[in-house]
Amino acid sequence: MSIRVNNLHKVYGEQKALNNISFSVNKGEIVGFLGPNGAGKSTTMKILTGYLKQTAGEAMVCGLDVAAHPLETKKKIGYLPESNPLYYDMYVKEYLGFIAGVHKLSNKTTALKDVIEMAGLGPEQKKKIGQLSKGYKQRVGLAAALIYDPEVLILDEPTTGLDPNQIIEIREVIKQQGKNKTVLFSSHILQEVEAICNRVIIINKGELVADDTVTNLQAAGENRHRIVVEFATEVNMELFTRILEPAQVQQTSSTRYQLFAKDPGLLRRQLQELALQHDLDIISMQSESQSLESVFKELTGKSE
Repeated sequence: MSIRVNNLHKVYGEQKALNNISFSVNKGEIVGFLGPNGAGKSTTMKILTGYLKQTAGEAMVCGLDVAAHPLETKKKIGYLPESNPLYYDMYVKEYLGFIAGVHKLSNKTTALKDVIEMAGLGPEQKKKIGQLSKGYKQRVGLAAALIYDPEVLILDEPTTGLDPNQIIEIREVIKQQGKNKTVLFSSHILQEVEAICNRVIIINKGELVADDTVTNLQAAGENRHRIVVEFATEVNMELFTRILEPAQVQQTSSTRYQLFAKDPGLLRRQLQELALQHDLDIISMQSESQSLESVFKELTGKSE
């Protein structure tokens, strides 16, 4: 396991920022790390990268205890923090060369060329960082995290400030990197998490509330599936109570209804039986699992 967190606690005075969370991430995984503001995401990432010390518990990177081996673990991690600290007076290529020098890269010229191309910084490489747009500054931060080819990538809001085209480009970079690295990826843009990650970890108020694949999270639990059915004529709402509680049925137009249930296959069969019993014509019937956004809201009690 490239990342392992075991019974991690972080306390500030009387406030528990992290309360006994445990998870692991393997090589080749891109895992979304989600939670409302103040849930403890950035605190966890800072502990894993050695910028904060935990109050209790264990944080391991590539088999090494972060607290016991801070320098060794930093060499294995590419970290893009949410604040993305950069030297604004340095030129892009100069700054990335400085990062390469810090890590004592023997192939500095090749590494610079490759990472500039990978991050799409070619046209901007001779500009001062302070002159760049927010989106290009994010690209510089990502390039700095990638230039020394780390085994683990920890990315805190990597697509902040990017336009839609840039987001697609950076998404592909992250996907490519995730084939042979371990990636822990935090974002407020849940559509990005759905597009990039197969697995999601959700924390709320410092506690772990979910750790599963996106598909399983969308499918599990109560009322995660929505079925929209349209009839030829209006249907008496009381008929639906034979299938579901009234709160699980909503009439959206004179002949269209949406129903929520755990088992969409069973609900479709029940609707067809209902139509046969009462001589109702079904014009259309569509089902869909809830979005990650809906799951997130259900698990954390609020949206980001």
